[in-house]
Order: sequence, then structure tokens, then C-alpha cells
Amino acid sequence: MDFGIALATPADAWKVVERAEALGFSHAWFYDTQMLSADCFVAMGAAAVKTSRIRLGTGVLIPSNRIAAVAANAFASLNQLAPGRIDFGVGTGFTGRRAMGFGAMKMADMEEYIRVVMALLNEETVEAPFEGERSRIRFLNPEAGCINTHDPIGLTISAYGPRGRRLTAELGADWLTFTGDVDTAATQLADMQESWRAAGRDEADLYAINFALGRVLEAGEPADSDRAIREAGPRAAVTLHRAVDEAVRGLPNDSKLPDWLRDLAQRYVQAAAGFAPEEADRYLVNHRGHLMFVRDEERPFITAELIKRTSWTGTEAELIAEIGALRDAGFRQFTIQLIPGAEEAIEDWARIKAAFE
Repeated sequence: MDFGIALATPADAWKVVERAEALGFSHAWFYDTQMLSADCFVAMGAAAVKTSRIRLGTGVLIPSNRIAAVAANAFASLNQLAPGRIDFGVGTGFTGRRAMGFGAMKMADMEEYIRVVMALLNEETVEAPFEGERSRIRFLNPEAGCINTHDPIGLTISAYGPRGRRLTAELGADWLTFTGDVDTAATQLADMQESWRAAGRDEADLYAINFALGRVLEAGEPADSDRAIREAGPRAAVTLHRAVDEAVRGLPNDSKLPDWLRDLAQRYVQAAAGFAPEEADRYLVNHRGHLMFVRDEERPFITAELIKRTSWTGTEAELIAEIGALRDAGFRQFTIQLIPGAEEAIEDWARIKAAFE
């Protein structure tokens, strides 16, 4: 089983990616969240020249935020720096779009975007939309040595619904999901496997990736310790951010609230109205620190139970058993997000990784 790291992208991400490579992690994924973190392509460029083996991917790029020609050029440029080590991870957008007040983009638009990017990377001439018109474009001189379109660039799709899973299967792409427990991950994987088989593909060829946040607990450490709040709390908080988006803005929540969480979520939604009452655009408050840190005002809501149920938080033995269950279900990669300022947690997760070597 492969192990990767994910980053709420800092500009100097190369420092932790270099350490990840030394520890034997196979992948590093960079979040594309313009209003929250640094530019993923800038950070990936630095990481590309500081490493030699680890794969580097967008985790995930949001098509609405970059035109296809620019994205294709960025991937081809990275591929010149790190030949054959680049992954085009793409999704319809959650954090990056909600932080600007928008819901997910249309699946059909993402499909068209993927078509254009991949065609350009294959040195094809392709018709692409721009400013309300369509124009035929291609890389005009890829042989000049400025970019690399010869070594393959991987395609990974973040897909939670049936249309996204069908597209993943049709394209034969790697598949990415983000979960907090074995049962949810296994259920989503079973749905993806069904779509994969329906497309006439061999289930053994499906490369499934589970993104996670969590904390490797020390003996006797509670799930709401200061370090657990720092490392796993941001994932727990996302569950509450989703509840606010749904209640206040009517945005769909593809992670339906279980019964045990309804009371806590309702209290959080009520409290959130007072977090910054002068701010008319609630998303500017709701998503501050998203997947990066727990804000002081939301700390009382980040309970030990919420952390345990929404993140991969447990002792080494517990986490090894749970990740082993993911592997047995068919997942091929487990990726842990490292929190800004808590990158030293990579050493704890390296011990978990060692159990699968």
C-alpha cells in the first residue's frame, strides 16, 4: 500500500516534501485553495527541484479557477522539472470555491476541462472555450525544451457522486475520496468499483486513494488533547462548516449528518451567526482556517467524539488495523494531510507506514 501526504499548500512546501521522500512516502498532494493557502503550482515547482522520486499532484485542482490552457502548461512545465512524477488531480471544487462563496461547478464543465487539458498534454489540437467563444489550440513548440509532454502525467479524479464515478471509470483515471472512517471509505469504494466494472474495466486496475486527517495518539492521550485538536480538529470542524453552508446558504451537503451529530451541528449553526456578526458574507467567516486550524470560537464544539468519528485518530495499533482494513477493501493509497505548523506529525505517520512495508 502506498502512503502519501497532503498539504494545505505553504509556499515552502518543498521542506516537508523533501522529508516525506526521505521517509519513503510515495506521493505529495497540494491543495488548490487560493483564498486560504499558497499557489499549488509555485510550491510544486520548488518541490520538483528538491526531490527525485516522490510523485507530486494537485489535490485537487478546481477547473473554474484556472483556464485549461494555463493548467496544461503548468503541468507540462512541472513535468520538465520532475519527468514522469506529476499527477493532475481534479475535482468540481469544495474548499476552494466555497471560500469564495460558490458551490461546486457542473460535472459536465469539469469533463470538458479534463478533455482539453489531457488533449493538450498529448500534443493534440483541441477546440477549447474561452471568453464565450471556442478556438482551436495546441502547444505550438513543445520540442523547444521549455515543457515536457513526453513523459506521462497521471489523472486523478475526486468523485463522490455517481456521475463523477462514471466519468472516472470512463477515463480509467485514478480515484480519490476523503473520509474519516473505514465504513464510509469502504462503502464509497464499493460504489466506485461498481462503476468501474460497469465501464468494462478490470477491478484490479482501479487505483483508489483515501485522503484523511488525524492524529497518532500516544498511550493514554485523549482524542481532544491539544495536539489532537491541532492535527485532527480541522477535519472535525469541516463537518460543522458544511452544516453552516447547508443551513445558511442552501448548499448541498454530500456528507449527511448522522443522528449523533445533529444536536451539536445545530448548536454550532446557531453560534456561528455570532462569530462575526458584522460580516454580511458568511462564507468569509465560515471557511477561515478550513482544513488548516481550529478557530478559537469553534474550539468548544470540537469534541473528542467528533474527532474520533470524523478523523483517523487513534493509537498506532488502532490506526494500523483500520488502514489495513482499507487496504483489504481495495484502497491502494492512504494519504494523510499535515497541518500547517504541525508538520512534525509526519514522523508519527511514517511509523504507521512502516507497518505496511
